Amino acid sequence: MQMFNVLKITSADTVAVAINNLSQGEIVEVGNKKITCTSDIPAGHKFALQSIKAGDPIIKYGYPIGAAKEDIPEGGHVHATNIRTLLSESAEYHYDEQVSASYMAKAELKRKSWEGKVPTIQAFKRSNGKIGIRNELWIVPTVGCVNKIAETLIDWAKTEFASYPYDGIHVWSHPYGCSQLGDDHEATRTILSDLVHHPNAGGVLILSLGCENNTPESFKALVGETDPNRVKYLTTQEVEDEIAVGKQLLKDLMETIITDKREEVPMSELIVGFKCGGSDGFSGITANPLVGRFCDELTAMGGTAILTEVPEMFGAEQLLMNRAVSKKVYEETVDLINNFKDYFIKHNQVVYENPSPGNKAGGISTLEDKSLGCIQKGGQAPVQAILNYGDQVTEKGLNLLSGPGNDIVSTTALTACGAHIILFTTGRGTPLGAPVPTVKIASNSALATKKTNWIDFDAGRLLYEDNEQVLSDFLSLVKDVASGECKTKNELNGYAEISLFKDGVIL
Repeated sequence: MQMFNVLKITSADTVAVAINNLSQGEIVEVGNKKITCTSDIPAGHKFALQSIKAGDPIIKYGYPIGAAKEDIPEGGHVHATNIRTLLSESAEYHYDEQVSASYMAKAELKRKSWEGKVPTIQAFKRSNGKIGIRNELWIVPTVGCVNKIAETLIDWAKTEFASYPYDGIHVWSHPYGCSQLGDDHEATRTILSDLVHHPNAGGVLILSLGCENNTPESFKALVGETDPNRVKYLTTQEVEDEIAVGKQLLKDLMETIITDKREEVPMSELIVGFKCGGSDGFSGITANPLVGRFCDELTAMGGTAILTEVPEMFGAEQLLMNRAVSKKVYEETVDLINNFKDYFIKHNQVVYENPSPGNKAGGISTLEDKSLGCIQKGGQAPVQAILNYGDQVTEKGLNLLSGPGNDIVSTTALTACGAHIILFTTGRGTPLGAPVPTVKIASNSALATKKTNWIDFDAGRLLYEDNEQVLSDFLSLVKDVASGECKTKNELNGYAEISLFKDGVIL
């Protein structure tokens, strides 16, 4: 049974969050204080713990999430209608070496707690030293013109190889690879090349047309040296029957894939991406902090974590900068934030106009409110490195990856960066799946109960169960998914897709 109806997150907060729907006139107890609700407060939404004057900051998570646009009475609903952002296009940041050192000291203590006790998973060891947690057959089109050819081959292969021991077969369809210019063209090529090298793919067929801007020759040069038994090329304009040739190449790849076996490896080899989508007022209270706890444990084991969605760092970025392991990483974090702000400004868009209608319906009022909840997915781990869009991760620990908040674009970027698995928190629900196993974590139990066909884990349990037990159960789930002992709901549903970031002209 749930033990309370409201939650005050930190002692400094001037608002609390309704755990259940509250009615106008209902009396709730927060600490030793009794407060009468002056309006209905939906679950996940905020109400004032004291009278708040127009212009006063509104504190949640211990930090300002905006300022009151009007006087708000004690017990009043605090939301987008009566709160405004405090953000602007520019901001000043500072680096505090002592604060950074305190985070690193805490991380070192946690690292020592895992010495000699790092759990293991069952994974596929690749010849380049990487591991894969799935052994799949992928088709990577170099251009959108061959998408339907690839899909025809995939449909055939799913039947042809139905009895074979492998984990999945996919084509990563997209509309690009031709008629793009400059940075967009190179970004497309880079992401596709990253997918070719992903260790979850035991075999890859690279499918080209032949006359596209992303020429077969230039793309092959970008991909570089590969195992010819695991990466095959087909240029469809050069053969008489591309379907027949494609089928034979897939057969050749499958003969290699089926010889692969899982082996025991330490969990420290795992690379995990973090994402949120369809967030609500509980996301920053349950699901995101749970992922943050996981991040702290994984990085302490020696594992690797990747946090992206740069626009959803706006308003909370200083907290990430405080954790930079060096002045250099701090400066790179500042550039990460400012470059994305410049991207908004270049397109004449307001930097802080972010929370979606669904976010607001779920109780998120401003970008600061969203961001302070969003960055909790990174826990308290020191920030080790900053990655550009399309970069592959090389540093253990927590990495920040440049990318937008858009769900499909950012999950694709996390995959291309090297994530074996993505932990995806949601308060509203989404069926979306990345090219890698995508663990959906509900921020509230109502969603987990309603959408059992989408949700893998109920983080709403944190509101009424022992938090350490919930974390332990979550760690066990991630281990089981990584070891192939269970599939995520997106895998069972067959929901997996990619989308590429573009910022320029299409001819």
